[in-house]
Amino acid sequence: MLSTNIKEATKAAHQGLEKKVVLKLKAIRSNADYADLLKHFYAYFNAVEKAIAPYITNELLPDHAERRNSEYLKEDIEELGASVSELPAVNVPEITNTLQALGAMYVMEGSIMGGPIIVQMLAKYGVTTGVSFFSGYGEATGMMWGKFVAVMNNEAKTEDDETIAVLSANDTFQQFSDVFGEVEVA
Repeated sequence: MLSTNIKEATKAAHQGLEKKVVLKLKAIRSNADYADLLKHFYAYFNAVEKAIAPYITNELLPDHAERRNSEYLKEDIEELGASVSELPAVNVPEITNTLQALGAMYVMEGSIMGGPIIVQMLAKYGVTTGVSFFSGYGEATGMMWGKFVAVMNNEAKTEDDETIAVLSANDTFQQFSDVFGEVEVA
């Protein structure tokens, strides 16, 4: 089953990205610092959303329009008094089919699972606004994740299908990690 295999096969790339994000979060001391972090998320998520758009249709994922997206990041950035100008450069993985798009979306949808932890970390540093993106789906988070995973598992019918999705997810994690550049421990 893809959902089981993709988690294990992307573990190293996931942990590499997570380490960078946590270090960036720990360095936040102001709304401006947080807005800068969100700009990295926004630049990448917005670019990936455009890349997957032709393949993630309402027929494939009926609740796609209700899912959290980069507009939430933009609104959070603006709520913090910043704008989406001067964004970091990003590269996105190659997305030329539905399986690659689902692999990329696995990374994006999965990011919501750690959202509550991020909101708690931010609160420790006095940042309590601009958290709608990381607040995710609230009580519906598990249900929304389950719906996505069911679609992903249904689309990956063969081992080759799973390989395509896994490679895309790994590329998505790596390209996202690259957006943050080198992160040094403070």
